[in-house]
Amino acid sequence: MSGAIPARPRKAPTAFRTISEVADDLHIPQHVLRFWETKFPQLKPLKRGGGRRYYRPEDIGLLRRISDLLYTQGYTIKGVQRLLREGGLADAELPMPEPVEAGPDTLRAILDDLEDLAEEMHALAGR
Repeated sequence: MSGAIPARPRKAPTAFRTISEVADDLHIPQHVLRFWETKFPQLKPLKRGGGRRYYRPEDIGLLRRISDLLYTQGYTIKGVQRLLREGGLADAELPMPEPVEAGPDTLRAILDDLEDLAEEMHALAGR
């Protein structure tokens, strides 16, 4: 026994996902996902016995968009709420895209780009 955790089988793009699967896929803690449900009424995962949440592909697409707006683009929760109210997130309703299989060369190039960006940021911070 090697002690390695077996990989989770890949689900179909249209399959419902648990909160732990969504949290792992989006790199967002489960408590943040539950908090967002209180702030964004458009997020309505199905809840089954014991309060278990099951996210539909459109929920996951909306979560991706909210995450991008908050963490990448710098919006506040109130700003994202306003966009949702005004219909500014139409593309957030699209189903979750298929994951892209990246080979070692692609991953190495991405890592190199990230390392370059980190060096630039450290240089700017040192000014």
